[in-house]
Amino acid sequence: MFKSIRIRAAVTIILCLVALVYLAPSLTSDLPDTWKKYLPTDRIHLGLDLQGGMHLVLEVETEKAVESTLERTVNDLKENLMNNRVRFRLHERTKERNFSFEFPDAPSRDAFDKILHNQYPDLETASSQMVEGKGLVSLKIKDKRAAEIKKMAVEQSLETIRNRVDQFGISEPEIIPQGADRIIVQLPGVKDTARAKNLIGRTAMLEFKLVDDEHSLEEALKGNVPEGSIVANESRMDRASGRRSEIPILLKNRTLMTGEALETANVQIGDRFGEPHVSLKFNSQGGKDFERITGENVKKRLAIVLDGRVHSAPVIQEKISGGQAQITGSFTMEEASDLAIVLRAGALPAPVNILEERTVGPSLGQDSIDKGTGACFIASILILIFMIFYYRFTGIIADVALIMNMLLLLGIMIAFKATLTLPGIAGIVLTIGMAVDANVLINERIREELRLGKTPRAAVEAGYAKAFLTIFDSNVTTLVAALFLFGFGTGPVKGFAVTLTIGIVVSMFTAVFVTRIIFDHFIWNRKIEKISI
Repeated sequence: MFKSIRIRAAVTIILCLVALVYLAPSLTSDLPDTWKKYLPTDRIHLGLDLQGGMHLVLEVETEKAVESTLERTVNDLKENLMNNRVRFRLHERTKERNFSFEFPDAPSRDAFDKILHNQYPDLETASSQMVEGKGLVSLKIKDKRAAEIKKMAVEQSLETIRNRVDQFGISEPEIIPQGADRIIVQLPGVKDTARAKNLIGRTAMLEFKLVDDEHSLEEALKGNVPEGSIVANESRMDRASGRRSEIPILLKNRTLMTGEALETANVQIGDRFGEPHVSLKFNSQGGKDFERITGENVKKRLAIVLDGRVHSAPVIQEKISGGQAQITGSFTMEEASDLAIVLRAGALPAPVNILEERTVGPSLGQDSIDKGTGACFIASILILIFMIFYYRFTGIIADVALIMNMLLLLGIMIAFKATLTLPGIAGIVLTIGMAVDANVLINERIREELRLGKTPRAAVEAGYAKAFLTIFDSNVTTLVAALFLFGFGTGPVKGFAVTLTIGIVVSMFTAVFVTRIIFDHFIWNRKIEKISI
């Protein structure tokens, strides 16, 4: 029995020391270099409501994703019809945002119907009519497929935003879906809110297009845009003044490559001016396509377009192999870094709009910490005094378990990088009450056994044995509820569930295991004949 007490005491002491090691960086920043080199240095991660930060509600324009899918599919259909020598004319999009094909005769219409039915299952005829002997067919995405595209757009946007935020270096962000087309983003500790919004909301659609040098830019600016071309703006920065300007440029509408061919994007410093630029590396197929495109268009200008803005349009001097390219544009290091992040994370499948923005200041968060800490301190002091007053020496044992309970709870939260929120502080206060409740059950059972005339040893053994099932049942049911809150809750609810879950497990350990060690020590080692209870 003596050996058992020593082993259990050693286990308890080791756990407390480990918890102190994890908790020390949160208590003081004045730690020796040896500690920082070999021991944990993580502090308690604070949520948005405690350390301040940004709260955003984003809306994904899912209709845009459907429109983009329809446009890509129709362009592919157009190429297919041309390859099969089917005569047609593609009309401008209608008010219903559908594409219309005009066919001069019945054989052309029949050939179109056959290709549509066999190769494009996602498209269906929205309307069909005859106008002056010509067939006019309007196409749209099938409703079932449109619903799938919308759902996928939200899921992809969620993952893309999460990847961007992770690469931005924000600890413990909260990124969750809400409803059919909304995403909630909480970024604790963010101070540069404008940069964060730009990073999250940028579509980051990367395209490679040829510059149209065959037609007049002046005529295009007057409204005479050649068929198959578009007018875009090229972003340029004056090196002397540092001002950025937008210069019109005429591009061919056809996209030769997109960012889907990218493998990675990194910031590098140029040799000539020492300015940062973004170095692109394509995947194997993208490298082959880029080599073919540059080989076919030597001495032509290739525009690198991001979200409709031209960042650079260099002349292709020779065929470029190796699957690498550069985006230059007189970037600052911060701009180049953010651009590389959004390109690595991938483009958003649809634009996102910021519906709601809230910024929590650090002073407000500190006020919440002070009040929450004060509530925990007052609750703990009152409970400690009550337990000593009501249970005397046995109350002191319960107080030791309570202090150890708080130490282990905070240590485990830091070790598992859990986030402490304001509702989480409420969970800690609740845990304090539940930990004391278990000790009250044990002490009352021991009192009953002592009234029956049993010895201290027999009373303690019977008290723990009879109270254990009650303690176990009540804690397990609460633990199940806490796990459900953690699994299905969001934001504040999850923060409450985290501390409650850890607190329940720790309180079971301290109430049943730790206090029993102290009782056994005094009964077996000190051989006390009376328990002060």
